[in-house]
Amino acid sequence: MLKRLLRRPGTLALGAWLLGRYLGFVYATTRWRLVGEEHMAPLAVQGSSAVHCFWHERLPLMPMMWRFAKQRVPALAGRRAHVLVSQHNDGRLIGDVIAHFDLATVHGSSSKGGAASMLSMLRLLRAGDVVAITPDGPRGPRRVAAPGTAALAAASGLPIVPGAAATTRHIRLKSWDRMMLPLPFGRGVVVVGAPVHVARDGVEAGQAAVEAALSACCDAADAALGIAPV
Repeated sequence: MLKRLLRRPGTLALGAWLLGRYLGFVYATTRWRLVGEEHMAPLAVQGSSAVHCFWHERLPLMPMMWRFAKQRVPALAGRRAHVLVSQHNDGRLIGDVIAHFDLATVHGSSSKGGAASMLSMLRLLRAGDVVAITPDGPRGPRRVAAPGTAALAAASGLPIVPGAAATTRHIRLKSWDRMMLPLPFGRGVVVVGAPVHVARDGVEAGQAAVEAALSACCDAADAALGIAPV
């Protein structure tokens, strides 16, 4: 019964609206700070771009990075960020939620059948837009990067900008990724890591570098708020 309800467009639209309003309330009532602003340099050049990535577990928090980026990087005026999401119902739900925060979507996969989405993202990057990917999404394994992110960076010649975020008030979902769902009235931090450059023939090494950089960003965000690792 529940699964049938979740397949209905009206139910998905209502759920996305409620979740979007909830996250907006959380963002507004959380005291945020940004760490690693200097690593946004690849976005500060007019017409330049980058591949942004973060672990799937921090997805509900990451629209705050885009807010910080638009506040701190004047060159982003008029440019958009496009998040890669799956073509399933959960991907459509995510797309409807993040639309509340001026984020667009690219439907596809970073691993299986991703040729079409890869071409779409390359076109967006060449147009000067930002692309955001969860390399372990949509179903894991947790904190294991699919090769698509490194392959995109290698093909585009653009750097990967890793990031993470955390809040003192949150609950951990019992999902495969142990997703962090933020609660209002806490303290939050957004961490931007040093850009990762991937050579055209270095996808495998780039994949390992992305995993290390993303986990380091998560660890830094948690440590900044005194959160024990999971």
